[in-house]
Amino acid sequence: MPECFQTPISGLKLIKPAVFSDSRGYFIESYNESDFASAGIVGKFVQDNRSMSAKGALRGLHFQKPPFAQAKLVHVISGSVLDIVVDIRKSSETYGKHYGVELSGDNFLQLYIPEGFAHGFLTLEDRTVFAYKCMDYYDKPSEDGLMWNDPALAIPWGASEPILSDKDKNFIGFDRFISPF
Repeated sequence: MPECFQTPISGLKLIKPAVFSDSRGYFIESYNESDFASAGIVGKFVQDNRSMSAKGALRGLHFQKPPFAQAKLVHVISGSVLDIVVDIRKSSETYGKHYGVELSGDNFLQLYIPEGFAHGFLTLEDRTVFAYKCMDYYDKPSEDGLMWNDPALAIPWGASEPILSDKDKNFIGFDRFISPF
C-alpha cells in the first residue's frame, strides 16, 4: 500500500508507492483504485498521457477550464523534474500559492493534483519521461495557462531561459488572471 502525504495546500497529495527491489530490478504498483480511495483520492481516470523532454524544457503552467477540468496523478518514469502546481481555486486559503517537489524515476514519488490547479514542470535531465493519469479527457478549447515566470507567483524554477513552446511563452500573468474555479 502506498504512503500518502498531505502537502501544505489542501487536496494536493504526495504519494510514495511501495517499491519491491531485488537483484533483477524493481516492481511498483503505480495505481490501485482501492488504495487511492482509502487515501481520499476518488474518481475515474479516463486518459493516460506521457511526454519525453530534453533537459531544461519547461511545460506549463497548464490547466483545463470547467466543465473539462482535470484532476491528475503525475510521476516520472525516467529522469527527473521540478514539478510545480499553483492553487487557482478562488475560495482556497492558498489561492495563488505554489508547491514544488522533485519527482524522479529514482524516488518514485507521485503527485495527485485535484481540479483547480495550474501545473507545470521543468526537466532536470535529458530524455526525461513524464506520465499523467487524468480524470477527464483533453479538450483543446478548455485549455489555458499562466505565465511560467510571473513575478507575482515568485516560483523558484532555477532556470532563467528554459526551453518553452510558443504557447507557454504567451500565457497571461496572475495579476490579469480571472479564475474559472
